[in-house]
Amino acid sequence: MRYKLFVGPKVRALRARNGWRLEACASKLGISVSYLSQIEANQRPVTDRVLMGLIETFGVPAESFEADDDQRLLFDLREAVAESGSAEAPIPLSELRQVAQQSPALVRRFLDLHRANHRLAERLKLTEEAVALDESMSASSLLPYEEVRDFFHFKDNYIDSLDRAAEDLAQEIGLDQPASADMLLEMYLRERLGVRVRYAPLGDVMRRYDPVTHELWLNTAQPAATRGFQMAFHVAVANLSDIIETELSEARFKSPEAVDVCRIGLGNYAAGALLTPYRRFAAAAREQRHDVEQLAAMFGASLEQVCHRLSTLQRPGQRGVPFYFVRLDYAGNITKRHSATRFRFARFGGACPLWNVHDAVASPDRFLVQVASMPDGDRYLCVARAVVKRSESYLAPDRRYVLGLGCEIAHAHELVYSEGLDLKGPAAPIGVSCRICERDDCAQRAFPPVDRRLSVPKHERRTVPFRLGA
Repeated sequence: MRYKLFVGPKVRALRARNGWRLEACASKLGISVSYLSQIEANQRPVTDRVLMGLIETFGVPAESFEADDDQRLLFDLREAVAESGSAEAPIPLSELRQVAQQSPALVRRFLDLHRANHRLAERLKLTEEAVALDESMSASSLLPYEEVRDFFHFKDNYIDSLDRAAEDLAQEIGLDQPASADMLLEMYLRERLGVRVRYAPLGDVMRRYDPVTHELWLNTAQPAATRGFQMAFHVAVANLSDIIETELSEARFKSPEAVDVCRIGLGNYAAGALLTPYRRFAAAAREQRHDVEQLAAMFGASLEQVCHRLSTLQRPGQRGVPFYFVRLDYAGNITKRHSATRFRFARFGGACPLWNVHDAVASPDRFLVQVASMPDGDRYLCVARAVVKRSESYLAPDRRYVLGLGCEIAHAHELVYSEGLDLKGPAAPIGVSCRICERDDCAQRAFPPVDRRLSVPKHERRTVPFRLGA
């Protein structure tokens, strides 16, 4: 298929560079003034004959009129507009193409401003993280999920009122003793809440409640731990909604979307606290030396549920080991992050490639352990494990994640994963993100820091092709 070639801005720029009026240029090209005017306005494409005339008249190579540059400009403009975060309707691609074709200089100026604004936004975020040590400041432009993540982060991932209420409810149901949680939850739903649990293949739906028939449908394709969690979610929300709404009211989120996201997050928190009551789970964690697989077997939970719960054990007077917990997809995107430690996660950009969560992708079904050192000198015991959530269908892709769990090295001896490690020996030098990492000698650096000047040596080539200034 041959695409129509529009070269209006290029022709206009070449004519202006030569100082030719429209009539004179049309005469040199052997076309009418109106035709040339329409070409320059991108109202008509150029034919092969006219294209050859343009090349000869202006004395430029044929590559000057190739459409690839226009396409790249269009793609850059489309990405920049999408990143603008505007709440208005997306700009149609046809409009973006028209702007890119008719006003490429303006588009380039817009892209320059967009990049400058992006760098400024990164610096502002860095400034907030550096000076707001009490985390009382937050960017007004946070997305709902980011705002909710900050809410849990500032709470040390522990919601005292909800955790204690869930523990009391677990005792009422009988979940504070070793027993079949699924059976007890299903019985409670039926006898106390009048809800019947039904099972069926539901595609990508994990839980669906019908308020008319009072039926809670669970997906048979999901693991037992997931089905149990969904029952616990319904029970927790039905009993603890007043506490959840109070927490939401006190949080003072900036958008209704953030409130909706956090409402689900608090429901999930309550469900996890219901299935793993604080005192019983904390005692088991100490006894098993935080062996995630052992705890999952004891509580009928998934590895992810156990890792998440370990990161919440921060009840005053009964604190457990302070953990960070993170979940990444195989592209390195952080989809969950919670921390009771000083470990910092990247707000933007990729995570440090030297962190063992990336190695776990190539080692499924194995726990990888790493002693790591951050740029500020803090050392951590980092545990990573790849997990697969089956789709139960040949035609649907499985969901693949990496779970990361870690603690400061001072607590490492309390973890079974420290066995055989030299906790005082050399540590892997990791950082938060290349964009904000101050290390000068990292061979894995992908980008220079946003706040450092760089220089490129003329007569020397190292693994990283630039050097960082002060």
